[in-house]
Amino acid sequence: MAPDQRQGKKVVQCPVCSQEMQSTSINAHLDRCLGLKLDTEGGEEVAVECGGSDDGGDDEGEPGSKRPRLWPERADGTLPGGSRREAAAASGRTSCSSPGPARADGTLPGGRGRESRATVKDNGSRSSSCSSPGPARADGTWPGAASPTATFFQRSPAPGPQEERGKAVSLQQLEAKPLAEIMRPSALAELIGQNKVLGEDTLLRTLLESHEIPSIILWGPPGCGKTSLAHVLASNSKKQSSTRFVSLSATSASVDVIREVVKQAQNERKLFKRRTIVFFDEIHHFNKTQQNTLLPHVECGTITLIGATTENPSFQINSALLSRCRVIVLEKLSVEAMETILLRALNSLGINILGQDKEAGSMDGSKETELHISIEPEAIRSIAYLCDGDARTALNGLHLAIQAKVAETKKAQSNNVPKNTPAKKVVIKEIHIKEGLQRSHILYDRAGEEHYNCISALHKTMRASDEKSALYWLARMLEGGEDPLYVARRLVRFASEDVGIADPLALTQAVSAYQGCHFIGMPECKVILAQCVVYLSRAPKSVEVYMAYEAVKESLRNHKGPLPPVPLHLRNAPTKLMKDLGYGKGYEPCSSIKPEDSPCPTKE
Repeated sequence: MAPDQRQGKKVVQCPVCSQEMQSTSINAHLDRCLGLKLDTEGGEEVAVECGGSDDGGDDEGEPGSKRPRLWPERADGTLPGGSRREAAAASGRTSCSSPGPARADGTLPGGRGRESRATVKDNGSRSSSCSSPGPARADGTWPGAASPTATFFQRSPAPGPQEERGKAVSLQQLEAKPLAEIMRPSALAELIGQNKVLGEDTLLRTLLESHEIPSIILWGPPGCGKTSLAHVLASNSKKQSSTRFVSLSATSASVDVIREVVKQAQNERKLFKRRTIVFFDEIHHFNKTQQNTLLPHVECGTITLIGATTENPSFQINSALLSRCRVIVLEKLSVEAMETILLRALNSLGINILGQDKEAGSMDGSKETELHISIEPEAIRSIAYLCDGDARTALNGLHLAIQAKVAETKKAQSNNVPKNTPAKKVVIKEIHIKEGLQRSHILYDRAGEEHYNCISALHKTMRASDEKSALYWLARMLEGGEDPLYVARRLVRFASEDVGIADPLALTQAVSAYQGCHFIGMPECKVILAQCVVYLSRAPKSVEVYMAYEAVKESLRNHKGPLPPVPLHLRNAPTKLMKDLGYGKGYEPCSSIKPEDSPCPTKE
């Protein structure tokens, strides 16, 4: 306050509206100034003063436009003055006491809208009876001094019903995040399709539920749940004060980043007795130096390592680090598991299934102008079969189909249909799913585990003379992006190793197929390779040459002492000196002597 002297009386200034007045009137003025509240009806702001009449009092003029203060909350979360609201409502007066927390529908406890704050008279004037905010009571409540707080809450926009608000959030999330990320599990019970590893009473599940997590390597195909399992572990670690979870990607984590994480883990363990779990996604991208940096800290327990990889750990991870971790093999998800995951996503998005749930046009709790989305059961089965066990591909394919159909429908409505029309039915069919996925999602990696698995399957089916199965594995490789020349080279090897002298023309067929692939390339050379595969599958098999060579090789490896020299009669003698030394002496080729005198064996 800024005191001053006027006409021998002490003059003070109101800290709210900056109005000057006599000191004897400041208390009553503050009661009215702090009790001022604004209400809106029909676009007009109505001033209602608490504790006084509309014609002023000792002070004249309107209070200033400074923002009203909010009283602090009590320990139980309520606001001062809340206990007087019911009494004021029962007596027919408007309560200006502070409201409690707002309800879900945007209204305030004990309030009935604007009618509860003011009474509209027949002549259109507005009256209000509210007590002035005086000193706080002994119980911490404020007598009737919460009108500014009530105005603050009541003027905030009220949300709509719960169902509409949840659906709007889901649609916004589809625009901002992939569906696979939105539906990522947050608990072990939500992980689907890995019952062999994470089922009830399994060792790993028991350890995870007891928060005794060892260092593990999660190995499995894409979309089987490796990252989701790590996400569940991260969610559980946040509930445990004794565990800290760090998530990194091996594609971007350098040696310096790893050392910084290890340093923080050491400090956490020393100062707060907290263990650190470090998750490395795509750990097969780590080089030898990065893996060696982790080795001593995993061994001594400074960090608990969890790595996720789609490659065979025995090929990509150092044996020393691999021996300190347990490899958990996650299987490709089955069709039944994929359908369960898709149904869970559809249920979360509020999408109906035709023929099983409600009809496409009957969705409770939705506005009349909203889109009603439905999906055919055949479309769900198509996704489950086409995604080849990859949950991420399945959910993102469903996401793409939903977005395409919703965008198409909204565009048609904005061009041809006026506003406030009945809801539009959107039905996602099997043809929309196939259009989005285009073809089956084939799991194949030219430099990874699946590369060697498929070529091994091709060899073994041709060796078993199963031409149909051999064609299947050939197509798996070629449609997955394999180099046709690599396949042709393997066929040349097969023609000599497995067919051999049983059909000498098989080698000619294989070499011709290699040359044909080299001349014309993909995709025309597919039929050339298919012809060669069928020929080799039907050809008689003989491993006589292969086994004979392997026997000779084994004899050489097991020979003790120096190898015997080449006999003199088998040596070449291009010079006179070598001939004088006996090189080539006594050698007679079989073609230069008579057949009856030839020592060479003849085939009868």
